[in-house]
Amino acid sequence: MPGPQHAKKTDRIKELVAGVLERRIKDPRLGFVTITDVRLTGDGQHASVFYTVFGDEAARRDTAAALASATGLIRSEVGKHLGARHTPTIEFHLDAVPEAAQEIEDLIAKAKQSDAAIADQASSADFAGEANPYRERHEKSPDEDG
Repeated sequence: MPGPQHAKKTDRIKELVAGVLERRIKDPRLGFVTITDVRLTGDGQHASVFYTVFGDEAARRDTAAALASATGLIRSEVGKHLGARHTPTIEFHLDAVPEAAQEIEDLIAKAKQSDAAIADQASSADFAGEANPYRERHEKSPDEDG
């Protein structure tokens, strides 16, 4: 299991990539990008950078193309400022968390609608048998002799 140094390195890579995207990359295809996570392999040789893009599918495609073309520059800047012996290779991945979160919210809303419909039906429902199907103590059962 990676230690605290590994976590510091991933956080530093996240900061550096975000800074490079903000200050150095002037590609017009680059949309409003947020770096959400960085996962570094145990040996520190490869970094997977996860990002989200504000906008539609076209903005996501354009941003992916811009990031792919700027990967070399980003890696060199990370290498200069990271202070490690080896600079990890960098690979960008579109983060699916916002879409998954929206899907979960939609499912929750659908479940709430279903619950409300069932509660509405239950409020106007009648008992299938008697209101109190249990025998009371003061009643005699047919088995008892009286």
